[in-house]
Amino acid sequence: MTSADTATTAAPDARAERRAKRIAKNITSFASKHGGSAEGVVEYVGRTATRIVLVGADGTWGDQVAPTYAIGQRAAQLAGLTVHDSFEGELGLKVKTGPYEWKRMAGIQI
Repeated sequence: MTSADTATTAAPDARAERRAKRIAKNITSFASKHGGSAEGVVEYVGRTATRIVLVGADGTWGDQVAPTYAIGQRAAQLAGLTVHDSFEGELGLKVKTGPYEWKRMAGIQI
């Protein structure tokens, strides 16, 4: 292996880092609009995407989609997001749902 090969493998993918920073900015913006902080979970969505489900301090939820799991994790790290292993339990209980969500859920069941 040459020094050029080592530099290439050691250097972070600049494009992936830019994407992670852009997603992190969106996560930070969401948190500031919804109580100043947020928690979330990074989940696979098929083979080609990752979803970052966010729950603000006020119970509002939202999401961001990243092209890869690694970029999703990096974005969460850059944003200082508290990441949970799953959406179940403690994190799920923090979500506040309103009439819109209940109507959509009922419509799915019918």
